[in-house]
Amino acid sequence: MCGIIGYVGTRDVVPVLIGGLKKLEYRGYDSAGIAVVNGQGVEVVRAEGKLNNLEAKLSDKPLKGTFGMGHTRWATHGKPNENNAHPHRDCTGQVVVIHNGIIENFLPLKQQLQQAGHEFKTETDTEVVAHLIEEKLKGGAKFVDAVKKTLKELEGHYALVMIDGTEPGTIVAAKHGPPLVIGLGENENIIASDVAPLLAYTRNIIYLEDGEYAVANQKSVKVFDQNDRAVERPPKKIMWDAVMAEKEGYRHYMLKEIHEQPRAVRDTFNGRMFEESGEIYFNDLEFSPEEWSKFERVHIVACGTSWHAGLVGKFLLEEAARIPIEVDYGSEYRYRNPIVDEHTLVIGVTQSGETADTIAGMQEAKAKGAKLITICNVIGAAATRMSDGVIYTNAGPEIGVASTKAFTTQLTALYLLSLYIRQLRGEDREDLRYAMHEMRVLPHKLETILKKERQIEDLAHRYYKSQDFLFLGRGVHYPIALEGALKLKEISYIHAEGYPAGEMKHGPIALIDENMPVVAIATHTPVYDKVMSNLQEAKARDGKLILICDEGDEAAKKMADDVIEIPWTIEPLQPILAVVPTQLLAYHIALRRGCDVDQPRNLAKSVTVE
Repeated sequence: MCGIIGYVGTRDVVPVLIGGLKKLEYRGYDSAGIAVVNGQGVEVVRAEGKLNNLEAKLSDKPLKGTFGMGHTRWATHGKPNENNAHPHRDCTGQVVVIHNGIIENFLPLKQQLQQAGHEFKTETDTEVVAHLIEEKLKGGAKFVDAVKKTLKELEGHYALVMIDGTEPGTIVAAKHGPPLVIGLGENENIIASDVAPLLAYTRNIIYLEDGEYAVANQKSVKVFDQNDRAVERPPKKIMWDAVMAEKEGYRHYMLKEIHEQPRAVRDTFNGRMFEESGEIYFNDLEFSPEEWSKFERVHIVACGTSWHAGLVGKFLLEEAARIPIEVDYGSEYRYRNPIVDEHTLVIGVTQSGETADTIAGMQEAKAKGAKLITICNVIGAAATRMSDGVIYTNAGPEIGVASTKAFTTQLTALYLLSLYIRQLRGEDREDLRYAMHEMRVLPHKLETILKKERQIEDLAHRYYKSQDFLFLGRGVHYPIALEGALKLKEISYIHAEGYPAGEMKHGPIALIDENMPVVAIATHTPVYDKVMSNLQEAKARDGKLILICDEGDEAAKKMADDVIEIPWTIEPLQPILAVVPTQLLAYHIALRRGCDVDQPRNLAKSVTVE
């Protein structure tokens, strides 16, 4: 979740840029930099690590000007170091670019540019944008026209801010995915990743939409669509305080993070799966087929919500690898003397990368000779540093204590890993391409579910006074039943249990009566008919049945008291969709009960002590 800020006006630009980047620190980053245009052209200062490192460099080399831009980078392509920090420049040093997102076709573009004589200085995908603009300028195009032509060549999701030192006073910004907002001031205009950095200067805001670009100078901002047609959009008056601005208008971080899941899932698979070739690629994870064939078992070690992700991962990886997969709580794993040797792969799943029990379990496995992989959301965290390979989830900072987008991105990472294993085992590329296509369209299906929030809010109004809930699922949906129950417990303080639907008659059925809401997941999997039979038993005991099912499932609608329909997808991806209604239900029930959604009692975001 890179942080972007650009400014053109009359103020000393460096304090504006640094102040803005500080407002964006919550997004997470591993390096930072600014570019300032003055009478001598463009000057760039960058630093690895936190903003105080950049400030120290600026104290040694002060920059002056009233026009420039700044960036905090969350590494995707290329190591998190000063050389790969933004802003990036072309060969002349005059075209400067900052970027949030991934340019998916950067590699062929880079190869074309290298053949044309361009020299690249970084490992990033972003640098190709500066060189593409330079190439258009060589052909005689003006800066804005060069940017327009460049945008038409880019594939992927991006927020871009671009300047040219030979045309000072003009900033061009473009959005296709990650957010960009423009603050309209008096004799000044500011562009940023979100509203927080703008509020010190203006409350008049324009939000760019996907496919749009804006041309800003000191006096005006003009917005255009992807067909270069002018867009008339009145600014919105924002009355938020700084904290509310970071929430982008959402009432709570948790709700914001639930709604960020389409973007977060997309950012997890972008740049890692290539449908055209049918290949999966990880920057920080590489096994040869020979190395993979040496593994005889896989252990997944995690805690809490991440453990539920690991349970889904067991289904995905066992099917792909055809070797035994075990899932352990980190807090139990280290104390049971697990059977581990050099033929064991241990996968630690942790949002923060600092979870004490998970790290301890991984250390125990490493001491016994196992290879380690971490699935993590925080670059450079302790778990990643001790591992042989890392899959970063790219969810962006998750501030709400109850995990939402971290969970769905962990599921996404585990699914990508299962495809990678299938690739190593020589599976047919057509099958892999089909799986990748279904992954590619999943964010749109998540957006469809999020549009049902009002319906789920109404359900919460009917059930928020209940004292007990039962969540049921089978197969890949049993872990989602566990996760749904955990979310409700965490933030609403209602007792809830998650259970395999087939086990209901072995005990929990005794609890079911007319006061017991039963939330069940029954999409079309091989055990669909079995689940429906289990639910008939719950209905026969007068349980209030809330069913999460496929769109158009008439049989489910007839059985249930309430139905939440979700779009169809292939079975391994269904948990990513099915969990979202349970997140929204927990959120709105907690809201009704007056609970502190973002900071529930007795809980911390990361458990860093045993």
